[in-house]
Amino acid sequence: MIRVVVLAGAALAVSAALAAAAPPPQSATSGANAVLLRISIPGQDNVALGELTWPTNLSADVQSFQYPADGSIVSLGRSRAVVSAQTGEAATAQALAQVVGLTLFGGEITAAQVTASTTAGASQRSAGSDVSASAVLGLRALGQDVSGSAGSTASLADWGVISVLSLQSGSRRAAPPGAQGTVLALRVTLTTAHGGLPAGSEILVGSAQAIAVAQVPARPRPPGEQTPRPTPPVRPSLPNAPEPDTEGAVPGGPVLASPEVSARLSSDGYVFPIFGTASFGDSFGAPRPGIPGGWHHGEDIFAPEGAPLLAVADGTIHQVGFIKLGGYRLWLRDDLGNDFYYAHLSAYSPLAIEGKRVEGGDVIGFVGDTGDADGGAPHLHFEIHPAAMAGLGYDGVVAPYPILIAWRRAEDISFAAGRIYAPVDSGGNTLPPPGAVLLQADDIASTSGLVPGALERVLTR
Repeated sequence: MIRVVVLAGAALAVSAALAAAAPPPQSATSGANAVLLRISIPGQDNVALGELTWPTNLSADVQSFQYPADGSIVSLGRSRAVVSAQTGEAATAQALAQVVGLTLFGGEITAAQVTASTTAGASQRSAGSDVSASAVLGLRALGQDVSGSAGSTASLADWGVISVLSLQSGSRRAAPPGAQGTVLALRVTLTTAHGGLPAGSEILVGSAQAIAVAQVPARPRPPGEQTPRPTPPVRPSLPNAPEPDTEGAVPGGPVLASPEVSARLSSDGYVFPIFGTASFGDSFGAPRPGIPGGWHHGEDIFAPEGAPLLAVADGTIHQVGFIKLGGYRLWLRDDLGNDFYYAHLSAYSPLAIEGKRVEGGDVIGFVGDTGDADGGAPHLHFEIHPAAMAGLGYDGVVAPYPILIAWRRAEDISFAAGRIYAPVDSGGNTLPPPGAVLLQADDIASTSGLVPGALERVLTR
């Protein structure tokens, strides 16, 4: 959505936000906002481009923009802005404003790219924000290079001042836990009239603010005091995935913007779970101390930290959050009922929401080293739990190695290609594989010609 508006008498919300002390005020709520460009002209209406506020409007995509029509004051190329937030006991917020090919005053000021990016997260366990992805690249003013370092300033002859990357980031653990990050990437202030704008005018390029405030659980009521029955949340009817380490699980986690990626799907709609360079072996079933059963239930796929993780198929996201073993993790259930487990994530994408429908190839998270992988090489721990083996609980997994090889080539392969790890019973004997696997069943009880009750009598003899 493209949004170019003229705001009558609007105050500069970004300036007010920068003046506010971090962490967020006690009364603040989770939210995010972003602006690609704002021009403040004394005595006139402000001009704003790509102004977003969660949850009213969430994205803006601008091919090009000039102001005025001849571009003598501002001209920019392909630019975009995105905001998102998630409320609850684990709250997250994210805001991004990115301007490409900026030209001010007919080329007196130019920048290759201006990015304001901030994320914030808060829960009972932790709170924090990050503004480090913000940057101003290729900035030049009056024919001279200008530093893109945070806090840099430069005089514009005798008519103005340019300021680079005003950043604020803060958090608190006290109730309610909260964090905020605020970025103003570029500000040009005119001290005298110049280029068709009067003295006192300001041009703001790339601003973003993200605030996350965790909701505090209700206090336990004294004995005898009646507790009102809460209204259950509306969620999809998905049974919990078989997972051994759910005690103390915390929902939610850090959220980052999803890059635009294109994944090649197989004809059945499956895709390799990591976008970009990755390596893996075949460690399924290998001894793993500290893990239920003592053996490796999946495959470790090594990739650079922050590499995008892809939904391997169309399906539904569930169990998003932190556990001590898997760190930030999630489950994806495809439309056939097969479950896929992703663990040790560094962050989630905005699609990683409980009950969210995704398509194969969508970015749902990012490679990391959280949980018991902390301090090791970043990797994705990936498991495949076929629907036909759900009765085996958490041990109902197959070796991902041959399946991952096929998906990397955009080929289809049966889950039967992944060997089953046969556990040992209490007597030390290896359990035999199942004699049959039910792939499909149809209810024929009402089919014409059957005697009512006959099938049931036969099966109970």
